[in-house]
Formats: sequence, C-alpha cells, structure tokens
Amino acid sequence: MSYLTSNKVDYKSKDSHIFKDDALYLKACSVSLFLLFGLMYFGIAKQTPKTYTAFKVEEELLIDGIANEASWQSALWSDSFIDIEGVKKPKYSTKVKMAWSDNYFYIFAKIEEPHVWGNLKQRDTVIFYNNDFEVFIDPDGDTHSYYELEINALNTVWDLFLSKPYRNGGNVLNSWDIQGLKSAIKIDGSINNPLNHDIGWSLEIAIPWATIVETSNSLGVPINQFWRINFSRVNWDFDIMNNKYYRKKGADNNYLPEFNWVWSPQGVINMHEPEHWGYVYFSDESNASGFQFKLPEQEKLKWKMYEYYRQLHKDSDVILPNEFENDGQRISLNIEKHFLGWNLWVLSPYNNEKLIISKDGKFHRIKEEN
Repeated sequence: MSYLTSNKVDYKSKDSHIFKDDALYLKACSVSLFLLFGLMYFGIAKQTPKTYTAFKVEEELLIDGIANEASWQSALWSDSFIDIEGVKKPKYSTKVKMAWSDNYFYIFAKIEEPHVWGNLKQRDTVIFYNNDFEVFIDPDGDTHSYYELEINALNTVWDLFLSKPYRNGGNVLNSWDIQGLKSAIKIDGSINNPLNHDIGWSLEIAIPWATIVETSNSLGVPINQFWRINFSRVNWDFDIMNNKYYRKKGADNNYLPEFNWVWSPQGVINMHEPEHWGYVYFSDESNASGFQFKLPEQEKLKWKMYEYYRQLHKDSDVILPNEFENDGQRISLNIEKHFLGWNLWVLSPYNNEKLIISKDGKFHRIKEEN
C-alpha cells in the first residue's frame, strides 16, 4: 500500500495511512510504533518469511475469477493470511494459489467477506480506501526496483513502480502500468447490497512476464528460481448510511485504522520492508512430482544482515557486534565507511560471496576470488 498526506498522493514514508488533520490518529500510531519497536528489539516480533512453490501450466488460463481449470484444482493453497505483525488471526480468511506459464504469472485469491463493497472505479486512484487485495513483487531480491498492484472488488486497478522503499527516499511511478495485465472478480453473493450477507469474492490475475522481468537478474522467465513476493489485504470497518457503505469513523470523526492481513508476516505495520516478503519458487516440475522448494541457507544470512541494517539505518551511532551466529557458524560483521555513506557486509561461508547492504538499503553480491 502507498501512503498519503492530505487529500492528494504525496508518497511519504509512513507506516500507516496518516492525514495531516488526524492528530489523535498520529499520536496513537506513534505509541503503537514505540511499543512495536520495543518488541522487535527483544526479538519478539521476528518472523520467518513464507515459501511457496508455483508449478508451470502448459495451457494459458482463462481469467474469469473462477479457478475451475485442472491446473488450479491441483495447485496448493497458501497458508491462511495473518495480521501484518504476524501475531493475530484475522477476522476473515484469505488465501492464495499461484502458477505460471511461458507468458504469465498467475495468482488466484479467495477472500472471505460477509459484506462485499467498493466505490472506487478510476484506475490508479487510491484503492486501499476500499477493501482491496495487494501484490508486491521484488524480482531480484535486492529490496529496490519493485512492483505494487492493488485491486478492489470492482476490479479497479492501481499499479505502481517503486525505485526503493520509502525509508530510503524512493521515487514512486504512479503512471507506470503493468502492460497486458489481466484480472477478473467473482462475487460469491452480491456487491454494494447491505441487505445481503455475502460469502466473499475471488480474484484471478495474470501478470505478463514481459513487463515485470525488467528488474530481474536474468531478464527472462525465472524458471527454477525464486522471487521475493508478498500479498496484503486491506479491510476496513464500515458504516451503512442511506443504503451505502462508508469507512467507519470514531468519536473524534477520524477514520478508524484499517486492518492489514498478509501472506508472509512483516513484523511491522509496513509492507515496504521487502526483506520480510515471502519466497515464490517457479518450478518447471509438475504438481504431481511432489517437489518442494528448499530455501537456501544464505537467505537466512540475509535476514540477519537486514536486522542489523535496520538498526544502523535508524541510528548510525549504534554499536553492532563484530560477529554473529548463523546456522551454527560464526559470521564476521563488517561496516565499511566511505565518502558516500557506508556498507554493511559479510563473507558468505556457503559460496564465498561478499554480501553487501549499502546505506540506501540495496543488497549486492560480489563473488570473491580465491
């Protein structure tokens, strides 16, 4: 989700949707973030990213919001979504399936919702003002140059390209579009009818590889490779007035904060820390093969590095340990300062690569010569 101040898109580095006139809401968020960072400091809020194996389909799927093809029937459901901090079980269920072909990355989401509603119909408007489903994709896993896609129950699309996370002063290209995107909604019940009790809605998406491989390492379909991906669902409490749905306001006349439910928990109320996103492996095996992607040990090393990076980014004077333990091995932690800032780096024991996180948060890998 992207963030606003006032009534126009300003893309500030905020962890919740904060408005200039929402003083009480800002204060509440500040208190919540203070407590949250305290939990993180003592390791309580640490989360392990989810993994999923997406298998190849030989036929192109019909994008109609209905997963009735044999390929969808055999694809496994993801774990049910959890709240963004990874602590609470959401009120309503959300889960996804994934698959891929030579041309598309396919996503199917099943969203439980007893009142399906929406009123935003213009492309690239602020879709998370309605209940929505969101996709985040970082092809090369360096936390920079990633994509965001938001869709509501009216099938209205907001797609964005971000040069880097908000914490690093990233630029947001709101005019960027996923060329050739296909999406469809299937309502199990009715939409915008307060008199009905609905089951929910399903969303089917086909994202062309040709558009999103531009920031990948191979510039091709990631066969037998993984990408960093996450999904989020925004859900609002609501009021019904004059037979219409509205986001609910509190006694202070400010909107109540939204719920954020995700596939892979972030540990913080912020989707724009890509190092927490899940891993989707695009296997060329069939579903029947029983293949299961095993996460490389080096990825766990990256998680630890980003823990230290976040501390250093927050306070450049923080004292970090000279070494740490990862998978039973002692790893030397190095901070290299230069005239443009600093690099945090380690030498990987798994493949002799130098793993680097620069001051702007970007991850780099350099093969060291023996």
